[in-house]
This record gives sequence, structure tokens and C-alpha cells, in this order.
Amino acid sequence: MKNGVINIYKERGFTSHDVVAKLRGILKQKKIGHTGTLDPEAEGVLPVCLGTGTKLCSLLTDKDKAYEAVLLLGQSTDTQDVTGEITARGEVHVTEEEVRRAVMSFVGPYEQIPPMYSALKVGGRKLCDLAREGREVERTARPVVIHGIEIAEISLPRVRMSVSCSKGTYIRTLCHDIGEALACHGCMETLLRTKAGPFEIENSLRLSEVERLRDGGRLSEVILPVDQVFGKMPLVRLGEAGSRLGHNGNPFRRTDLESEEGQSKDGQVRVYDHQGCFIGIYGYDPERKQYRPVKMFYEKQRETT
Repeated sequence: MKNGVINIYKERGFTSHDVVAKLRGILKQKKIGHTGTLDPEAEGVLPVCLGTGTKLCSLLTDKDKAYEAVLLLGQSTDTQDVTGEITARGEVHVTEEEVRRAVMSFVGPYEQIPPMYSALKVGGRKLCDLAREGREVERTARPVVIHGIEIAEISLPRVRMSVSCSKGTYIRTLCHDIGEALACHGCMETLLRTKAGPFEIENSLRLSEVERLRDGGRLSEVILPVDQVFGKMPLVRLGEAGSRLGHNGNPFRRTDLESEEGQSKDGQVRVYDHQGCFIGIYGYDPERKQYRPVKMFYEKQRETT
């Protein structure tokens, strides 16, 4: 079984689940999961976790993202993108300067109401399923952060822009809200995700490329090992006795370490056993003076005696 993360370029027309299903066939393994849904018409970076790497899914979903999007002014839709039914139209009588001011006003903390056509659940049901039944329910605004927006081109009624943002941000909703701020309505025309956490579009692979690498026996070249996802985190190596504690997910002390390379501000470190096998992420508890597990990746069946 292959373990780690592979940076996939999701092509238009595929759902994120389609990508996972196709990879299961290409790689001949079931234990695969993606790290954050992209709409079928959206393209770009979709990190996919393999084997023990599936434990990373929630961690990578929480990372910041970057996108290139085209905002189409003059109409609103029920999906907040051009694939939906038009719900309102407006004349676009705004100037480029007014557009710039409206777009840049969203930079920073922002209370965003999730769209009805989303995978979020209310009362145990996905909002998109309720929307398809013709139902609209009240949604609570969620805090997101727009770290930055660069306007690449204004050719009204279209605005092409790059957006860097926190987890949980809907670019469709951002486009809708900009249109409302300009009082002429708006929706998203295209979306390309260029970055998700440490994964960038320049290094992403289409499914056809993954197949070619598989056939050439070169898949290992493009699968990022689990521990390298935390490559900027300091590492520690346990001694032989301490390794037994780590293998079982137990806390350990500095006296159990064989070596220690650097310190992080939050006290979190990558932990390896005395043979160099990655165990997981631990955090240092200064009150108890011990390292305690945050996320375990060690597979006991790999342990040699």
C-alpha cells in the first residue's frame, strides 16, 4: 500500500469524489481520501492522501488556500456561480475605481454566510440536498479571513482576481457578496485553486500523468511521504527505550530522546524512533515536562523485533 500525499490537478467536470474513485483504480488501493472539496466546474490543486496519509485529511483541510477567480457582475444565481439558475439581474453602471474599492473592502476578517449549494450540514442533512428539494434554511455566518486580493484585470462586467484566504472560505460567496456591495449583483464565472497549504499548482499532476508514472514505475517520485508534510517542524529522535513509548502513543520525556533538532514556538515536533521510522507529531507540555501525542502515524505491524 502506498502512503503519503499526491498533489492532483483536478480537472473541470470531475467531482473531488470522482478523483478519489479514479485514483483507487489507478493505484489499486482503497485507502484514499481528499483534503477539501472542489466544485465540479472548478479546477486546480487537490491534495489526495494515501494509506496512512489519510490521517492528514483533516489537518490539510484546515490550511489556507489560494485561488484565481473570475467575478461576473450583473446577475445572481442560486448556486452563486454561472452553473445555477439566475435569481436576479442588475445593470452594471459602476466604475473601475468603485469595483476596486468594493473588492478590496473584503480583505481581512469577514463574516460569510455559506451558500445553500454546499456540503455543509444543518440538522444532519447537507445544504445542497435541501437546496435541490427547493428548500432554503437559515445559515449562521462564519468567520473567515481574506488574507489578500490582487485584481489582475477589470473588463466589465468581468473582474479577474487572485484571492488568498483562510479555510472554509467560499469564493462563490465572496463573488456574490461583492456584487451585492456594488448593488448590481454578481456570481463566480470560473475558479482555479492554485494552492492548498504547502501544495502548489506548479507541482500538481493530472490523473493521466499519474497513470503514466505508474506504468513507468515512478510513482514514488511524486508521492510526498507523510512526515515531509511537516518538513518545517523540528524533529526529535527517541532512544531505543523511548521508542517503545512512542510506538504505543505514550508520553515521553526529554531524557528519552537520543537527539533533538531545533524547537518550535508551539512546542510541536516530528518524532522518529531510534531506527528513523516516523512515529507522529507530539507537543511539549511544560507543566508535566513531557511530550504528548498530537497525531499518530506509526503502524505497529512495521515494528521489527
